Amino acid sequence: MEAIILAGGLGTRLREIVSDVPKPMAPVAGRPFLEILLTTLAHKGFERAIISVGYMAEKVSDYFGSRFENMELIYVVEEEPFGTGGALRVSLEHIESDHAFIFNGDTFLDLETNLIEDQWLANMRPIIVGCRVPDTTRYGRLLQENDIAYGFTEKGTSGPGLINGGCYVLRKGELDSFTLFSKFSFESDFLIDAVARGEFDVFVTKGRFIDIGVPEDYYRAEEELKDLID
Repeated sequence: MEAIILAGGLGTRLREIVSDVPKPMAPVAGRPFLEILLTTLAHKGFERAIISVGYMAEKVSDYFGSRFENMELIYVVEEEPFGTGGALRVSLEHIESDHAFIFNGDTFLDLETNLIEDQWLANMRPIIVGCRVPDTTRYGRLLQENDIAYGFTEKGTSGPGLINGGCYVLRKGELDSFTLFSKFSFESDFLIDAVARGEFDVFVTKGRFIDIGVPEDYYRAEEELKDLID
């Protein structure tokens, strides 16, 4: 299995806590958050990871090098911001198989990757991972029926519900309609329309979901991910 990790964000919401490293390198329980994510992926059987980096890219590549545990690491450096879509468009060029798992570098998801891979092999359709959370206010909701996504709601709807976990399985050529090295948003310029057309299946994970992109969840990760630290 191959993974693409989007790790090029500026992390402005965490700047008051972590200012000297890119957001995915923020220390969590004594280790860079990205190291916890890579460790989890390695233990789940991933063999390659393409890491899309931008802000302070050398902090990431110098720390991890070309291999981590049993995984080969490939770095895609954004000399200028491509947006999530542009970064994914370039990163997909580097995968060797016909599909890849997509992860945000600031989100921990303890996924049932083998089950998701089985779903991909059975249907060969793009997958969006949904997570059930106690309050969807911050995220908006993922709408699905019969395991097919059909839309999203705006942020602000409170109460428990299903959200987009920010993890996907995409075909190698999924974004080929966009020019290589162009700047665009994966979510706004591609995903919303593709979901509205019924092109994405849904896998609802039962695993943990933690987004360290805001201070309160960063502190939550400090507590909850201690059990993953050797």
